[in-house]
Amino acid sequence: MERNHRRNQQASKLNLTSLMDIFTILVFFLMVNSGDVEVLQSDKNIALPDSVAEQRPDITLLVKINADDIIVQGRSIAKVSDILAQEDDAIAELDKELKYLASRKPLLTEEEQENGHAVTIMGDKNVSYKLLKRVMTTCAQADYRDISLAVNALPAMNDAEFIQSNSPQTLGEG
Repeated sequence: MERNHRRNQQASKLNLTSLMDIFTILVFFLMVNSGDVEVLQSDKNIALPDSVAEQRPDITLLVKINADDIIVQGRSIAKVSDILAQEDDAIAELDKELKYLASRKPLLTEEEQENGHAVTIMGDKNVSYKLLKRVMTTCAQADYRDISLAVNALPAMNDAEFIQSNSPQTLGEG
């Protein structure tokens, strides 16, 4: 009994080797599986169109178009109804805002000098082509020529799946 008492009175030692191994594996697992997914801030008033786009978006100036407003960087610039009532292709309010934002960043990289400033247009899928064309024309006139359109990314299809999904039978015309 005395031998057991002496053995139990000794301080127990904590073996940290296995714990360190688990944390090392966990760190590598998290680093490998953390994808580089770029997500734009969603807007409940905008339903993006679907696409099988493979190119990831860059973080750029964001122009949102919903059924009521054109919004640049979170600020409402113009009403869609007023823009559609105008005859001019350029949108004066948007042009003014884009030129102001461009003036705040006077130094351009070589790529920006060649391609113009970058802009991402997040338009509702129900926005008319006429309005989208006007927004893109205004962006180009304000030297925002590197234009990207925001979409919901779908998984990429191979050629056979694409033909099958666009065949008359699947469209209900067969």
